[in-house]
Amino acid sequence: MGVVTDIRSRSRSARLDVGVSCAKAGRSGSKNVSLFWRIFLLNAAGLVVATALLLGPVTVSTPVLAGEALILLAGLAALLAGNAVVLRIGLTPLHRLGRAMSTADLLVPGTRPEVSGPAEAAQLIATYNTMLDRLQAERAAGAGRALQAQERERHRIARELHDEVGQTLTAVLLQLKRVADRVPGELREEVSLAQEATRAGLDEIRRIARRLRPGVLEELGLTSALRSLAAEFTHHGLTVQHHIPGDLPPLAPEAELVLYRVAQEGLTNTARHADADRARLTLRPLPPPEGGGVELLVRDNGTGLGTAAEGAGIRGMRERALLIGAEIHFAAAPGGGTDVRLRVPAPPGDRTADRTGDRP
Repeated sequence: MGVVTDIRSRSRSARLDVGVSCAKAGRSGSKNVSLFWRIFLLNAAGLVVATALLLGPVTVSTPVLAGEALILLAGLAALLAGNAVVLRIGLTPLHRLGRAMSTADLLVPGTRPEVSGPAEAAQLIATYNTMLDRLQAERAAGAGRALQAQERERHRIARELHDEVGQTLTAVLLQLKRVADRVPGELREEVSLAQEATRAGLDEIRRIARRLRPGVLEELGLTSALRSLAAEFTHHGLTVQHHIPGDLPPLAPEAELVLYRVAQEGLTNTARHADADRARLTLRPLPPPEGGGVELLVRDNGTGLGTAAEGAGIRGMRERALLIGAEIHFAAAPGGGTDVRLRVPAPPGDRTADRTGDRP
């Protein structure tokens, strides 16, 4: 995950440089006159024309004649219309910026407002774009540190569950077996029930430990881990089919972990909230015209997203996608249900070299 943070830091610097250059272009462009000078020059031109007319042969009678009144009103209307046009053109980029600010979400990267308009507006929009890029990069870096800490805590809890609670329950199960061999017949059924309950608790502890720490991902790779995950969620009332080819492009470890966690969270939401009886887990490589990388799709035939606000699970998936520069979309599935689609870009060509170059 540290590699991703470094990459995002470099890309953030590049975006900052672009934003600064855009702001400078907005201030120094020959065609980009500031809003102040546009209004000032328009009003100055009107006043100069009015003064020239007053100092010239044109006079205004007392009382004002109808023709003279029409000329004055026409000049005033032209001046007001010119001011309205200049203000409309100058304030339109600010209105566009306001709409972009009202819909901005750091977890949903979107298009930036175009740097245009008078110099003041162009500088403000460029500054806003630069600020948004910086906030997204800082959010990604903070999310990376938080997710790293979360994964370490998951590993610690899984290890303690396996080593401490699991071994304790195993010892209790062995003791119950010895007790079952010596108890009277009328108590043997109760001891047998205690054995079954202890065995079920031990299996549940092992299942929780596997979900906290995907050992199969570390040992056998992403393909086997996703297939095992699909089999784990196939239970009474829910059937999870999977299509996961073995010839996937190479991915960074943090990208594989994000893919696994998003698939896990998507299937968990399906099992708990979707009221679905079928789900499908698909992972496919993206062709080069689409940028390479892989696409993960979790599809169910449940009730769909509805109008409820996004919960912690979906926000967590967005955080993980932002961490590795991936795109995640939630949409209605064909025929009903929900599609969770995660597109992970191809890793940079020098990533392997970066990782090996850091080794002593």
